[in-house]
Amino acid sequence: MKTNEERLQKILEHLDGLDYISPETIPNIDLYMDQVTTFMDKHLSETKRYPDDKVLTKTMINNYAKNNLLPAPSKKKYTKEHILLLIFIYYFKNLLSFNDIEQLFRPITEKHFNPSDGMPLEAIYKEVFSQEDSDLERIKSDILEKYQHSSKTFEEKGIEGDDLEYLRLFSWICELSLDVYVKKQVIEQLIDDLREDPSLKKKK
Repeated sequence: MKTNEERLQKILEHLDGLDYISPETIPNIDLYMDQVTTFMDKHLSETKRYPDDKVLTKTMINNYAKNNLLPAPSKKKYTKEHILLLIFIYYFKNLLSFNDIEQLFRPITEKHFNPSDGMPLEAIYKEVFSQEDSDLERIKSDILEKYQHSSKTFEEKGIEGDDLEYLRLFSWICELSLDVYVKKQVIEQLIDDLREDPSLKKKK
């Protein structure tokens, strides 16, 4: 049985290998849908759980547009701004409902998607992801702290060997899951507050 220490090292190595898509790598020309899916799969392949998973498909893009997460393309071509939004959607879609993402994105798409004035979407993207390195370091520290805490569970219970290793793994996963659960509730509460804000009501 693999040890929890080995699992921890593999996780930390994986996190060290993560990197966000730099806006400079996104083509400055408009892309057809097939080109968009190819670009996303190439640059986000390290985030896939399984090798055969698709980062993005035509069906997904159509669903995002249908649910108002993504502005419609112009003449079947997608701009750099579309791709930036798709990257945000990629990170949010496993955490939030389409309804929540649409609520969160609406001010962004209304005010910053190809704006005539004000901050463009690319500048927002750069500002958000400029914090990535420090954010990942804090996340790694938190994972390590939870691992160390779980490594002290079930002491003096008379449990040994693989059974003890598994119970400590279970404890570690429970700690990580509680963290995700609570933060997800916080995010949903913040989005619900946005939904009630008169200045951010959907335009008729």
